[in-house]
Amino acid sequence: MTFHGGCAARNGEGVMLLGPPGSGKSDLLLRLLGHGWTLVADDQVEVVAHGGSGLVACAPPALSGLLEVRGVGIRKDVPVTPQVPLRLVVRLVPRADVPRLPDAAAWTHAGHALPVLALDPFAASAPDKLALALDVALGKARLASGFG
Repeated sequence: MTFHGGCAARNGEGVMLLGPPGSGKSDLLLRLLGHGWTLVADDQVEVVAHGGSGLVACAPPALSGLLEVRGVGIRKDVPVTPQVPLRLVVRLVPRADVPRLPDAAAWTHAGHALPVLALDPFAASAPDKLALALDVALGKARLASGFG
């Protein structure tokens, strides 16, 4: 199934960004690239169940390796991971809609549930928060309370 969103990878682990047009998906993807992440997909993300092992994300062939940089153009020289297992879903929301201490929540597709986090993509700390949330989702970091 194809979702309107973006996807980035860090160390072979994928995070899908969901939000309406103009919500900051491509902007956050651009900043993640600056933090050592790779692009999986921008604008559209194909998600399929991969046997019993979970969900896998990739870009539709026509969009593979392309990143829209609003106000600048389409960038095509970005580091790319063609396919990645999804580990986390992030809903991009305005700052006022981000809970201070979120409860654990899940996003479900094709019978597979992934942790979901609400995030303000325009916050300066968004790439760092996303990295921490991925580490929590992977069991590499723990929180005293909140997400996870």
